[in-house]
Amino acid sequence: MSAPSPATPGTGRIASIDALRGFDMFWIAGGRGALLAVIGIFVSPLPDWLKGQIEHARWEGFTAWDLIMPLFLFVVGLAMPLAFARRMEQGQTKRSLYFRVLRRVVVLWILGMMVQGHLLEFDRQTIHFYSNTLQAIAAGYLVASVLLFHLPVWGQLAGAAVLLIGYWLLMLLVPFGGHPAGTLEEKLNLALYIDEQALGIFRDGTTYTWILSSMAFAGMVLSGVFAGHLLRSRWSGGMKVLWLALGGAGCLAGGWLWSGGFDQWFQVTLVGSWRFPIIKHLFTSSMVLWAAGWSYLLMALFYLVIDVLGQRWVGWFFEILGANAITAYVAWNLISFPNIAERFVGGLARYLGTCGPALADVGKALTPVAAFLILWLVLLYMYRKGTFVRV
Repeated sequence: MSAPSPATPGTGRIASIDALRGFDMFWIAGGRGALLAVIGIFVSPLPDWLKGQIEHARWEGFTAWDLIMPLFLFVVGLAMPLAFARRMEQGQTKRSLYFRVLRRVVVLWILGMMVQGHLLEFDRQTIHFYSNTLQAIAAGYLVASVLLFHLPVWGQLAGAAVLLIGYWLLMLLVPFGGHPAGTLEEKLNLALYIDEQALGIFRDGTTYTWILSSMAFAGMVLSGVFAGHLLRSRWSGGMKVLWLALGGAGCLAGGWLWSGGFDQWFQVTLVGSWRFPIIKHLFTSSMVLWAAGWSYLLMALFYLVIDVLGQRWVGWFFEILGANAITAYVAWNLISFPNIAERFVGGLARYLGTCGPALADVGKALTPVAAFLILWLVLLYMYRKGTFVRV
C-alpha cells in the first residue's frame, strides 16, 4: 500500500472519524424517530420541506436521508488507509491482512442477511441474499482493499474512475431482455435485470439494485479512502480541512454536471443522452460523486471542530455510537428497543396523554426517546469498559 507523497503515515486514531460514523449511525439507530418526536412537541405538523428531507427520493433526485447509506460507505473507506497502515507497522503481512479482509466481508454479509435478508426466519421463500447496506459495504470494502494493497494512490484514483465510468457506460450502452440500452426506469433497467436473473427468488423485491451497483459501492468506499490518505499526510490540520472542502466542492460539481445539471440550469443540450441522473436506487455514478461531495464537507467540518480546534466534547455524543457502530446497527435491527422502552415509560406516556394537548405531545415523544437512550446507554457502558466489537 502506498502512502500519499510526500508523506509519512500517521496512524493514530482520529476522533472525528468515530464522531462522523456515529453521526451517521444516529439517524438509522433510533435517533431519527427520537429527534422528530422531540421536534413534534414544538412544531406540529412538520413543515413540508423537512418531511421531504427525511424521506428517500422516490426515484430521481437526492434528499438528506439519501445520504445515510453512502456516508456509511465513505466512512468505511476513510478509516482503511489508517487501519491498514497501523497493522502493517505492527508487522502483519499482506497475506494476514487479506485473510482479515475476507473474514470481515463474510461476517458483514451474514450480518446483512440477518438484519434485512430474513436469514433468521430459516425460510427459503423469504431469504434475501443481497439486500442490505452491510453487504454493500462488504462488496465495496473488498474491491477497495485490493486496490489499496496493490496500487499507488494515483492507481487507486484511476481504479475509482474506471469503476464509475464503466458502470455508467454499461448502464447506458448495454441492451437487456429485449429492452433498449439506456433505459433507467424504476422497474426496467440493466442493474435490476441482472439482479432478477442472478438472484431470482432471493432478491428483495424492491427497486434497489445490488450486483452491478457494486461497482458504484466500491467507488463510494474509495472516495473515503482518498480522504483517509489526506488525513495521513504531513499537511497541517488547516490544509487538510481546506483540501477536504475543495474535494467536496469538486465532487458536488462533478455529480451535478454528470447528472445533466448544466443542461437543465441553462436550458441547453450538452450531455444529452449521455446524462446519468442522480438515482439512489441505482447508486448511479453521478450520485456517488454528489454523495461524496457532501461526505467530504461533513468530514471537513467534523475534523476542523474536533481534531484541529480540539473541541472533542462537541462530537462525544456521536463518538459513543461510532465506536461500536456495527453493534448499534445490528442491535437496533434485531432487538425491539421500543418495546423495552414501553416497559419503562409506557405508563407515564399514557398518563401524560390524558393531561391536555401540550403534555400529550410530550407523552408521545417519551417512548422513541427512551428507546434510543437505552441503546446509547448500553454503548456508553461498552465505551467506558473499553469493549469495542470489531468484525
